[in-house]
Amino acid sequence: MKNIYLASDSKARKKLFEIFGLKFKVLPARIKEERRAGHLSYAKLVKRNAFEKAKQAAQRVKRGIIIAADTIVVQDKKIFGKPRDLKDAKEMLKKLSRKPQWLYTGIAVIDKDKDRALVDYEKTKVYMDRLTDKEIGSYFDMVSPLDKAGSFDIQGRGAFFIRRIEGCFYNVVGLPLRKLYRMLKKLDINPAPARRSGVKVFLFLFYLLPFTFYLILSGCSTEYNIVTGQQETYYYSTDSEVRMGRAIAQQVEKEYKFVEDPLVQKRVEDIGKKIAGVCDRKEIDYHFKVLDDDEVNAVSLPGGFVYVNKGLVEKTASDDELAGVLAHEVGHIVARHSIKKLQALQGYSILRILVAVAPGSGEVGNAADTAFTQLLLGYAREDELLADQLGTRYLKLAGYDPHGMINFLEKLQEVNRRKPLRPRSYFKTHPYVPDRIRVVKQELGEDIDFEDYINIEQTPHEPR
Repeated sequence: MKNIYLASDSKARKKLFEIFGLKFKVLPARIKEERRAGHLSYAKLVKRNAFEKAKQAAQRVKRGIIIAADTIVVQDKKIFGKPRDLKDAKEMLKKLSRKPQWLYTGIAVIDKDKDRALVDYEKTKVYMDRLTDKEIGSYFDMVSPLDKAGSFDIQGRGAFFIRRIEGCFYNVVGLPLRKLYRMLKKLDINPAPARRSGVKVFLFLFYLLPFTFYLILSGCSTEYNIVTGQQETYYYSTDSEVRMGRAIAQQVEKEYKFVEDPLVQKRVEDIGKKIAGVCDRKEIDYHFKVLDDDEVNAVSLPGGFVYVNKGLVEKTASDDELAGVLAHEVGHIVARHSIKKLQALQGYSILRILVAVAPGSGEVGNAADTAFTQLLLGYAREDELLADQLGTRYLKLAGYDPHGMINFLEKLQEVNRRKPLRPRSYFKTHPYVPDRIRVVKQELGEDIDFEDYINIEQTPHEPR
């Protein structure tokens, strides 16, 4: 086995490195870490620093594998590294607790025997609780922040004020293990754990179990949803939700054709982008596409993907009516209705497949088909009415006439009276149209008349 050198004297990185079971030597690099991005992106900055560390350490050995890493924390375009002193650490942690931050780690691996090198990076988003001076002081009484990027440790007592993360947990500790594992495999280095003595195994598990416990908790996060006004539980981060949506979208686009008229596609995209630009959820990208299907239907997928059938577009008499449909679907995405519906299914493994399995495999195709079918069936009554309420709000903000939504609802009600609903007909499982019109009028502050209460189901929807 080749000699392995870790170009870092970080205690956290040494502990994490031991997880691989590889024998290694610590060979700290002595370089001045660059902490100004300048013309570089944050990813390129940490990759360059990591590579410089690896090169410096590599000059001191004749053979072997050298691994180096560099970590920064970024908030509001400002880079935070390790604090200079305790005062700097307190100011740093107080600022970081005010807003979410991104944590970047660059990794460099050099194989001197084969004269090969590989450089990559990982990023993770971290959300903290707002900390007081007293809380920070108590934390620093127990934990030294001077050797930690951002002045906190997520694997120790710092976990008490980390609300949630999006991305690799071990990246926040200081060494993204999955990324390093894949890099070693690319260089034909076997990272499989070696056999350990009983004492070492005990120490390994002792250190790893807190991580495992944290991962279980962080995989299920409770958040305040600004549009529902409730604390809600999610098993998947925003990044995972987007990956799910992309996997389902790829399957949809294999089975359906897009409209050939580029003007129809552009019209839908332009209206959709205006709606997305004023919605309450801007941390994701929105995609609007028109399928060449005569059914009157539209569907929203997790992570910002919206599909509208040509049949529905042709039923709209104006941009205001079409905007009403798109705003309704964006409302579902903002409230995360699709991800909540899918994670409530018995097929919880479907979501794991959509997140973890390589795109293009048969397993993903089957999971995507199942998820898409479930979303086509519609949502719960309260979810549909909330999407109408949000859609009305976004129509006004985007400059469209929200009465276009009422016009389209009335048009569909008349269409549905004349012919039976088909399996994939829009509003098949939606609440009765008068109920939906009432919600739109309530959002607009208009008077509700007797007809608005005809066919209303269950308890009237309460506006938020």
